[in-house]
Amino acid sequence: MIGNRKNKLLVRWKEKFHLSTEEALEVVDHWRSKGESIVFTNGCFDLLHIGHIQYLLEAKSLGDRLVLGINTDESVRKLKGKGRPVNPLDDRMKMIAALWMVDLVIPFEEDTPKELIQKIKPDTLVKGGDYPIDQIVGAEEVLKSGGKVFSLGFSEGYSSSIMIERIIKIKNNE
Repeated sequence: MIGNRKNKLLVRWKEKFHLSTEEALEVVDHWRSKGESIVFTNGCFDLLHIGHIQYLLEAKSLGDRLVLGINTDESVRKLKGKGRPVNPLDDRMKMIAALWMVDLVIPFEEDTPKELIQKIKPDTLVKGGDYPIDQIVGAEEVLKSGGKVFSLGFSEGYSSSIMIERIIKIKNNE
């Protein structure tokens, strides 16, 4: 009994991130055909922290399905610099996919998720409160198609960069 339940959970978990972009788009189309609304967000999600959890909970509350675009390792390096990401893409995808509020995780290697957003055509596009709506990549396209764009609350003091600084201070006994 326990083995079967565990196997079902593992299969469902892997189905959230072990898909090609084309397969993921088919899943999104299936959800849409059932009348479910699609929320999209993106990010690096390098070191998971409470700010991410609060943000993703709020994003999920805006629709039926939450699709998350995640930066590839090379894309993170371009954005964050040498030494990042701390966790490789596969690990980051697995951690994010394990969260109940995330329905699908899709990696993207471009500098921005604009191309992915154009393919998904979400009903709602969200980013953290550190992004004004006019600076959210894909906002123009989503608004033109009748969708909504939100800049969600920002959890002050929580970021992967701040966590890395804290770890370094602890390591150096500061």
